[in-house]
Amino acid sequence: MNDKSWRINRRDFLKKSLAGVGSLLILPKNLHINPLQKEWPVGEHLGRNVVYQPNTLAIRSAPDENASVIRVLTEDECVTWNREVIGKAPRFSPSKKWLETEEGYIFSPSLQRVKYLPNQPLTELPIFNGEQGMWCEVTVPYVNLELANPPARSPWVIEAPQNLWRLYYSQVVWVDEIITNSDGQQRYRIIEKYGSYGDIFWADATAFRPISEEEVSPIHPEVGDKKIRVNINSQTLSCFEGDREVYFCQIASGKKNDVFGNPDDALKTPTGEHFIYRKSISFHMSGGASGAGWDTMAIPWTSLFTGSGVAIHSTHWHNDFGTPKSHGCVNTTAEDAKWIFRWTTPLVSYFPGDLTINTFEGTKIEVIEPLY
Repeated sequence: MNDKSWRINRRDFLKKSLAGVGSLLILPKNLHINPLQKEWPVGEHLGRNVVYQPNTLAIRSAPDENASVIRVLTEDECVTWNREVIGKAPRFSPSKKWLETEEGYIFSPSLQRVKYLPNQPLTELPIFNGEQGMWCEVTVPYVNLELANPPARSPWVIEAPQNLWRLYYSQVVWVDEIITNSDGQQRYRIIEKYGSYGDIFWADATAFRPISEEEVSPIHPEVGDKKIRVNINSQTLSCFEGDREVYFCQIASGKKNDVFGNPDDALKTPTGEHFIYRKSISFHMSGGASGAGWDTMAIPWTSLFTGSGVAIHSTHWHNDFGTPKSHGCVNTTAEDAKWIFRWTTPLVSYFPGDLTINTFEGTKIEVIEPLY
């Protein structure tokens, strides 16, 4: 994991912490917009800047880090996602993928591929086993949050500027209350059911799409012989039913070096045979030493497979799949993580959306690093 939200050892944290779809609306384009960006660009897909050092992600005249700079993107700024092209890999990454825009070229691993799909808010919430609420997915590039129960508790909320209290496209949260403001805007109350420090937020309801029970239903539950193979060298993940590969995707596994470029075995995804023992529709993850760690809320489609907190999970803070990037976990896109979550065991129901079992009963995961 390598995230903005907000540097604080996920593994140490997890060791301790583990003892209805809305229809689209035509809305003002500046509804969730960063004041520095006056309106969302027009396009089926957008690219959101995920580089958190100000004024560092450049639009260049050619797909090459040495090409002239046309301008730099502001934090979380979005651009129209036209097409990816192959250019020159920069010094800090082996990836050669660049996004071609009307203005020039941007290194695409630094852009989350997103959409702007606002929703019609619900007027009342469903009830599951006597509890009111629903799982919801963010379907806009980002939505600002307002703390409902100050003071702040999570490290990222404490440390981040208030104007950057945000959820991002593809993140999943539990909504347990609806209110209407004096200006007529409907707002959802956001909580984290698992791993939370206790922060509760209000957010614009149009940013959230209710997740249906059908979306969480298992894939091929009748198949008993399932296995996942994670290949560290090729940065790929394959799902097998018997000897037949039924799913394949790129990943970003644990980094091999620390921030200073020195080899660090503690950051690597552990090789060997593991079993999924806990799954959560959405989980708050924290970890790392002070100044070099992380704290991120609402990480969806999480499948834990080691007791130290290593998991397969969705990733919204980079698009550098194919490159070792995390602090040990297996990063995937939201779509890949969700498919894996539904296909693997244990089978997790919509409510409560989280299940822990005996370590050796879940789907087997083989993490290999072949010598070639």
